[in-house]
Amino acid sequence: MSTTEALPAAVLWDMDGTLVDTEPLWIASEHDLAAEHHAVWTEEDSLHLVGSDLRDGARYIRERIGGRMTIDEIVAYMGNRVASSLREHREWRPGARELVEQFRDAGVPQALVTMSYHYIAEPVVEALGFEAVVTGDAVERGKPHPEPYLRAAELLGVDPARCLAVEDSRTGAASANAAGCFVVAVPHAVNVPEAPRRVVIPTLADLTAADLAAIAGFGDRAPAWPPELDTHRRDAQ
Repeated sequence: MSTTEALPAAVLWDMDGTLVDTEPLWIASEHDLAAEHHAVWTEEDSLHLVGSDLRDGARYIRERIGGRMTIDEIVAYMGNRVASSLREHREWRPGARELVEQFRDAGVPQALVTMSYHYIAEPVVEALGFEAVVTGDAVERGKPHPEPYLRAAELLGVDPARCLAVEDSRTGAASANAAGCFVVAVPHAVNVPEAPRRVVIPTLADLTAADLAAIAGFGDRAPAWPPELDTHRRDAQ
């Protein structure tokens, strides 16, 4: 990548569904927990929780399945299962890991901004490395509140308005936009609506770091991406 190409001041990555395909793990834990309480759990219930703060999700689960488990017990039940699976195997989302490596090679600082707790995200952090990590147990207000992304920008010492956030959910995209970041949304389990300072694309596969920066409006060149994706381009202003 040429040093003359315009790049974001930092790239802020969501984890679940963006970097790694953990949604099937979370959904399986939700179904197991509901089954243990002899409760019905639907696909709609699972999709409702995508991108949510874990404690908010646990409150929803408790309302749906009943029982005597506390919010913290529900979070631990699911979190331990997902963390255990991630320690054994990580299913990377197409193009994501390669882009992390390219931005690192270009000298762009990067942060992980996830509502998963530290012990859940640890295998991903160890595999990829980040200059800053913001997890759900490190903030008072989770996504869609802007606090997680504001915290990440603060830790990196950069202006959020010069940051590129990569997300897969409407909750996460709303959080990053509210913090002032430009968002590239790559929907996975749920749709993400269009919004100002947001572009929605179907995949990160085969994109370079320079492509992603150009898609987000940080460069002055056209991105080298397949023509069929051109309809997804949005003005960064």
